Amino acid sequence: MTTTTLLTDLAEEPRLTVEAELQPVQGSRFQATGFPDLGPARYQRPDGTEMLLVESAQSMANRLEAVCWDEARGELVEALQGMPYVRVETADGAAVTNSILEAHRVNSPYILEGQDRSFVDLLKEKAGGLDWGPIDWTRLAAMVFSYDPNSVMHGVFLAKKELARGRLRLTRALSSFIEAEGVVEAESGGVKNDRVDPSGATSEGFGNVPFHRSEFTARRITAYFSLDLALLRSYRLPEPATQFLAELALWKVEKFLSGPTRYRTACDLEPVGAALLTRPAGASLVSLRDLEDELRASISACRDQGLFADPPVTTVVWQAKKSS
Repeated sequence: MTTTTLLTDLAEEPRLTVEAELQPVQGSRFQATGFPDLGPARYQRPDGTEMLLVESAQSMANRLEAVCWDEARGELVEALQGMPYVRVETADGAAVTNSILEAHRVNSPYILEGQDRSFVDLLKEKAGGLDWGPIDWTRLAAMVFSYDPNSVMHGVFLAKKELARGRLRLTRALSSFIEAEGVVEAESGGVKNDRVDPSGATSEGFGNVPFHRSEFTARRITAYFSLDLALLRSYRLPEPATQFLAELALWKVEKFLSGPTRYRTACDLEPVGAALLTRPAGASLVSLRDLEDELRASISACRDQGLFADPPVTTVVWQAKKSS
């Protein structure tokens, strides 16, 4: 099956959902995500099942973007070569960051809040006419798509007053989270030993320092993914753009699940078997290899129809604003 066939079959479906069971790579314990003033996010189902949020939607958005980037080479992975993004560099050309790796995507302060206003001015020009009245979502989505399709996929809030008075916002189309059920705490601990002076001042880093560690075991750990097909259609983008976004979303899911993922020091999880397309019933996922072939073709189609920025990489030079 191809993504085109799958999307044709899903023409009337509002969303596509995928589930994948995960397990620790070694042993049975894992470390959950923690939140300030909260710690691990534990809760109960109505039936009393002990639950735990392993990875939040916000964190998963960042992880699903990270699969697009080859850290060793400092560029997009081979299958996504030609996809637009915004690169931030120093005056001498050294890489600082980019819209794919930034948590707020094209709304990153390194892109919008430096002395180089070229990209801000470009957005301001493209967004002309959106200052008053209801937002033209098709126009906004097309504008954002041309510079960074990931900002359409994972949402963005261009919160600058000079850009349509801070009203330019796209919601997340691809959402994901990981939760565990039937969880039990696994408490452990240790001691940081000082072999020179065990009774030294611990406030200064000396001495023996005991510590505790809270991990968990679970009956089941599940990663959930949801693609809002109705939202993508509502943007009324040209067919190659919508096709590319759908393929990109499915590729991100398959790529993310293609091997072990280390979320934290003591949270290294891997899939148990194949991912399952749970909605709509009866449909099946496209293989990672086929998705990569389709992505290359869609990138070419979007480029040929002028849907991507030219050149696809928009460069912003980072220099902090001078203090007044």
